[in-house]
Amino acid sequence: MKYILALDQGTTSSRAILFDAKGQSVQTAQQEFPQIFPQPGWIEHDALNIWSSQLAVMHQVFDQSEAHISARDVAAIAITNQRETTVLWDRLTGQPLANAIVWQDRRTAGYCDELRQLGHQAMIQTKTGLILDAYFSATKLQWLLDNIPGARARAEKGELAFGTIDTWLVWNLTAGRVHATDPSNASRTMLFNLHSLDWDDQLLTLFNIPRSLMPKIVPSSGLLGETDASLFGRAIPIASMIGDQQGATFGQICLSPGMAKNTYGTGCFMLMNTGHAPVPSMNRLLTTIGWQYPDASTPAVKAASASDSGCCGGAGGCTTGGCSNVGCGAGCSTPVRTDVTYCLEASVFMGGATIQWLRDGLGIIASASEVEALAASVADVDDTYLVPAFTGMGAPIWDGHARGTLIGMTRGTTKAHIARAALEAIALQVADVLAAMQKDSKIKLTELRVDGGASKNNLLMQMQADFLGIPVVRPRITETTALGAAYLAGLAVGFWKNIEEITSQWAIDRCFEPAMTETDRQVKLSRWHQAIERARGWTQH
Repeated sequence: MKYILALDQGTTSSRAILFDAKGQSVQTAQQEFPQIFPQPGWIEHDALNIWSSQLAVMHQVFDQSEAHISARDVAAIAITNQRETTVLWDRLTGQPLANAIVWQDRRTAGYCDELRQLGHQAMIQTKTGLILDAYFSATKLQWLLDNIPGARARAEKGELAFGTIDTWLVWNLTAGRVHATDPSNASRTMLFNLHSLDWDDQLLTLFNIPRSLMPKIVPSSGLLGETDASLFGRAIPIASMIGDQQGATFGQICLSPGMAKNTYGTGCFMLMNTGHAPVPSMNRLLTTIGWQYPDASTPAVKAASASDSGCCGGAGGCTTGGCSNVGCGAGCSTPVRTDVTYCLEASVFMGGATIQWLRDGLGIIASASEVEALAASVADVDDTYLVPAFTGMGAPIWDGHARGTLIGMTRGTTKAHIARAALEAIALQVADVLAAMQKDSKIKLTELRVDGGASKNNLLMQMQADFLGIPVVRPRITETTALGAAYLAGLAVGFWKNIEEITSQWAIDRCFEPAMTETDRQVKLSRWHQAIERARGWTQH
């Protein structure tokens, strides 16, 4: 077997990528599918379109291969996917009862406000590591059960199945024989307990969701089933499933506590590996599962002491032996799952979307690729700041009422200054996120690994290094999301021997060293924070 076939099911397209034993992409196919906007704030996908587009690109990587690669050459299939998007379907027919509700959908925001007012936020965050928000799957699934005629009664009878996109793909790949998810995706539903690593009965009751709907939770890496032989002429093992941002973290080989990556896409998604215990955030970040290895590959459980770095010791999650969520104290006896890696995560809403606004909203560039040259045509922003809070602000601010603000302009301000301010805004938001992560984790980052489309912008990456005060490292292989899933599958089937082998494949394309003085950095951050306060104060009067 010569290849791992990685499925990268995203928000706007489905992709299939064949990776060889060197971790190189040898064949790629991609197909977009329609976005559905029934009314303002609602975003849906036809789950059958997701499946058909994913199946089509899987066949395309074989059909288009000049090397005549076939399913017989594939050692295993790996799955990575858009997270939180919610599908409800009939167990017997496999037909969705309605369109999938996409992670971006805000229809349940009002209900989340009600739950917050009733005092459920603290309990939800303690159990799940998440902030109570419509972003996650729980209220989406509850909405489907409450608004599709007969759905709740059928769910109570065990006739229906719920899944995020990983679960939906596996169900279809196995012709309905496997109904499963992994902890990285489960931890984004707001129904999964980070400490017990299982669906939480109290949360299921709160959201009125029958347990019979829920998929089995399996490791992120490990054999979980085989494709139906009719799809490709032979049954292919399915050996990994992982959420897209966690997949990118693994693909960036951020495998030790304190290592972090940032993905520059439509938004920016930063994840920091925090080791084998969940770290609760005091700075409005998210605590999430990174990945889980199969039990056979690591010593799954060990007893911990308060001095053990794997113990909750201030990180929370310890619930036995009388210790609390704010620190174990002496004599902690709670077992540590060494097969599970936890992360802190933060989402910045406006990353590449800020550049899209320059193009589509202001019309000062014709394509996103033009922004670097335009921004580089001026030496600095001339004290002009753009706060791109067009849809509020994400981590660590979480202010849905903030509004986009362009401040500091004079008669000398040009479109080049605005373009440069837009790039700075992306990097400054990430700097704030990293500062919050370092406070929560008590770990000082020594470098930031980057990927995503905007990571190719050299000026932006230099700004990022300057504002962070640490090196920013861009790898040669930027398909890190799919590569991370491929690595997890390959490790499960022996395609790669061990972690050391895949670590040796990670290589640097370019390292951006900080060139800004500490004094200048602090002045920049101070002015940026003043601009944020103006953006947040706009709707308060």
